[in-house]
Amino acid sequence: MATSSSFSICIPSKTAAATTRRPGRPLTTKFRVTCNLRALRDRINSAKNTQKVTEAMKLVAAAKVRRAQEAVVSGRPFYETLVEVLYNINEEIQTEDIDIPLTKVRTVKKVALVVVTGDRGLCGGFNNAVLRKAEARIEELKQLGLDYTVISIGKKGNTHFLARPYINVDKLLDGFNNLPTAKDALKIADDAYSLFVSEDVDKVELVYTKFVSLLKSEPVIHTLLPLSPKGEICDINGVCVDAADDEFFRLTTKEGKLTVERDVVRVQAQEFSPVLQFEQDPVQILDALMPLYLNSQILRALQESLASELAARMTAMSAATDNAIELKNTLSILYNRKRQAKITGEMLEIVSGTTALEG
Repeated sequence: MATSSSFSICIPSKTAAATTRRPGRPLTTKFRVTCNLRALRDRINSAKNTQKVTEAMKLVAAAKVRRAQEAVVSGRPFYETLVEVLYNINEEIQTEDIDIPLTKVRTVKKVALVVVTGDRGLCGGFNNAVLRKAEARIEELKQLGLDYTVISIGKKGNTHFLARPYINVDKLLDGFNNLPTAKDALKIADDAYSLFVSEDVDKVELVYTKFVSLLKSEPVIHTLLPLSPKGEICDINGVCVDAADDEFFRLTTKEGKLTVERDVVRVQAQEFSPVLQFEQDPVQILDALMPLYLNSQILRALQESLASELAARMTAMSAATDNAIELKNTLSILYNRKRQAKITGEMLEIVSGTTALEG
């Protein structure tokens, strides 16, 4: 027995005749929406609500990414000064035969990968990009005949690796919703330190997303252990990190709405004296600074990864807001056309009825 319902929905249908191609432009497909006026009103209201939500998420991400960038930039003078200290100490003791565990280079048989992802989605391809980078590195290690293990940081990465039991995972750690702290980095550094010093692994690599700009972030692989005696942060290809221009984001008002603008600034570290005099034994100083430098590397990677995630979420929500506006405008035009056609039809019926009565 057939049943009827007053509820109706908009059904988009793609027609072959509506598929067109303009010279020099990609193939575009138009959709024909079939629904009544009530369903169109519901769709328009739904698009408006979606626009409000995505726009609010965009502004929240913009405020958070500014704080994350401030954390990265404020810590950069410390990192650069620490590099200068390590370099000068290494110059002093380069002729001595000393044994520092964190700088000991061994024959690589097993590699530990520290993979940093986010805890949430709605950030475009941020998580997928760094996970693809990690899996590509795993396949490369397999081809080289090397063993590996994974330390995952972030709920998205944990879910990814749990769904793939064939990947060797040493530990799963939750990410950091707020700005990461030195205490958070210390937990990861302790795990990496214990694996390397106990010779369970011969190399530790850090896989994270480097923040470049608001619209660009790059998943990179940096060698974490063994540490470079000169204090350089280099990737697996020997390319060292150089500090790029920083982009600060600020919230302003434009046309009655909150918008996001960016300023490019350059932070200069304080000049460091090339002449050093050590009151203590340089070996003791270097032995104390190496763990500190290890923690600072991990903390910087966590901060850059968080900034990249927030920037990706901001971009994704901005695109979602634009799509909601476009959908709302398209449905509004269709609604006005259907409403005008309905009014015109009713007027014609009235005129026709009046003419019939008069005749």
